[in-house]
Amino acid sequence: MARNILLTESFKELIETNSIYADKTNLVKDILNRKVVLYTRPRRFGKTLNMSMLYYFFSNQEDSFNLFRDLNIAKDKEAMKHLNKYPVIFISLKEMTKMKIEDQFIKYQDTISDFVMNND
Repeated sequence: MARNILLTESFKELIETNSIYADKTNLVKDILNRKVVLYTRPRRFGKTLNMSMLYYFFSNQEDSFNLFRDLNIAKDKEAMKHLNKYPVIFISLKEMTKMKIEDQFIKYQDTISDFVMNND
């Protein structure tokens, strides 16, 4: 079956369109085995896509087993016990491009406020 090339930051969209995906789902095991995690990467290195993948793995908002069933993490029974078990907040701060720190704070407050108002 031919695979698509899709430029997206949505893990769900990538999997559902059968697009090429470098399986990084073992990141879930990394997260589960640590108390605190900080991942930094340069721009365009897949941070948002990885966060999207983690959202769909942990979030209890929908059943996402079908997204993960053919990926590496599905082979780990202990990790799969955590699939769709937790409330997750996923907020991207990509749009925070204001130059002044005061404007950044306002934009951040707006982002959090919008999230809370739309997810009652």
